[in-house]
Amino acid sequence: MKVAGFTIVRNALLYDYPVVEAIRSILPVCDYMVVAVGKSEDDTLELIKGIGDLKIHIIETEWDDSMREGGQVLAAETNKALAAIPAEFDWCFYIQADECVHEVDLPAIRSGMERWLEDDNTEGLLFDYRHFYGSFDFIGLSRRWYRREVRIIRNDKHIRSYRDAQGFRYFDSPDGKGRKLRVRRLPAYIYHYGWVKHPEAQQRKQLNFNRLWHNDEKVRSMVGEQKDYAYDGREPLERFRGKHPAVMRPRIEAVNWRFRGDPTMADWSLKDRLSNWIEKTTGWRPGEYKNYVLLE
Repeated sequence: MKVAGFTIVRNALLYDYPVVEAIRSILPVCDYMVVAVGKSEDDTLELIKGIGDLKIHIIETEWDDSMREGGQVLAAETNKALAAIPAEFDWCFYIQADECVHEVDLPAIRSGMERWLEDDNTEGLLFDYRHFYGSFDFIGLSRRWYRREVRIIRNDKHIRSYRDAQGFRYFDSPDGKGRKLRVRRLPAYIYHYGWVKHPEAQQRKQLNFNRLWHNDEKVRSMVGEQKDYAYDGREPLERFRGKHPAVMRPRIEAVNWRFRGDPTMADWSLKDRLSNWIEKTTGWRPGEYKNYVLLE
């Protein structure tokens, strides 16, 4: 079994992406790693080169920022990285620049890839998510956070990144819509840190990132023009009682801001309260969007 990782990144230093940690978190289960580095306003290319691992193969790209509708540029860049993976590899492990895998989950991830390697009906592998918000101490609970997503796919060139690169689909028909992948669920987590960074860096990121979907006027109305991002102190949260991936611990120890959210003041809508109760009671999340078909 041969595994290739892949990711995309641009302006990692400017927007404080933990991309080095993301890459290092999956390298132990990868034989090859493609990093598509977009033309940046900072030293992102040197940052990636500085990892110094022979598994890493960098391709330099230029993002088409005119592809704003639905975040299409993210899928386009992801597909560039995916296309650069040689045919000899069986599985392709996607990690975004603000995601990490915990080292304790690596054996289960490898075991899953081995288990379903010869099962052609399995086109991808599904991970559970932990979305951190405002602080490394809290996980988001509201319905806006997706519970699961596909991060390992077959090395099949019919499989491509979908919409804004959150997931993947199989494209084999002229309608261009693609079909959902048939996947198996792994007993493993993706740790998502996109909403944990210094308020200044978060503000820069939000102003830039939302431009991948909206025009400048819309972005200003959404994010504002203040120096620091205003984290929502009423966001429904729960305290994280576990341990973070080892690759993230130096970053966590260097935290130089204070999140002022208060989970006890969470602003739950009646609909979210009901949905949360049903999920805790039955394991089913009403109205959940699933861009995959889960195999038993």
